[in-house]
Amino acid sequence: MTDDLIIRYLHFVSIFILVAAVLGQHLILRGTITRALVGKAQRLDIAYAISVVVVLGTGLLQWLVVGKPADFYSSNPVFHTKLTLFLVIGLVSVYPSVYLGKNRKGEPEELVTIPRGIVWSVRVELLIIFLMPLLATLMARGIGIPLLKE
Repeated sequence: MTDDLIIRYLHFVSIFILVAAVLGQHLILRGTITRALVGKAQRLDIAYAISVVVVLGTGLLQWLVVGKPADFYSSNPVFHTKLTLFLVIGLVSVYPSVYLGKNRKGEPEELVTIPRGIVWSVRVELLIIFLMPLLATLMARGIGIPLLKE
């Protein structure tokens, strides 16, 4: 019981950190900004990456070790959609992560123009992230679970 609570708590807290990090990037990355702000966005990206690892780890533990039986999730297409979207978020986040890593060094006051593709990548991440709780709620309500044939 305690393990289940700790794992679920860590899962939710890491989701909050993930959302805060991507939202912070969204607020910073627009137009032309200083390298100092690029550095802040890159630190948010590191927090994002760490939180993704914790979300994934605690999610896998919930799927395979604690809580409902693994088949509850494994047989649910809503769960598969959620996993696919999690993978898509990861793929979309590569472009901003690489860009921030390459452009963080230099004079702090030097100006850097943020490509529109970076801004849109972060927006797509946010959109998908905000769809995830809907999918989780649908799953928890049993939507998507195949009906047993009698």
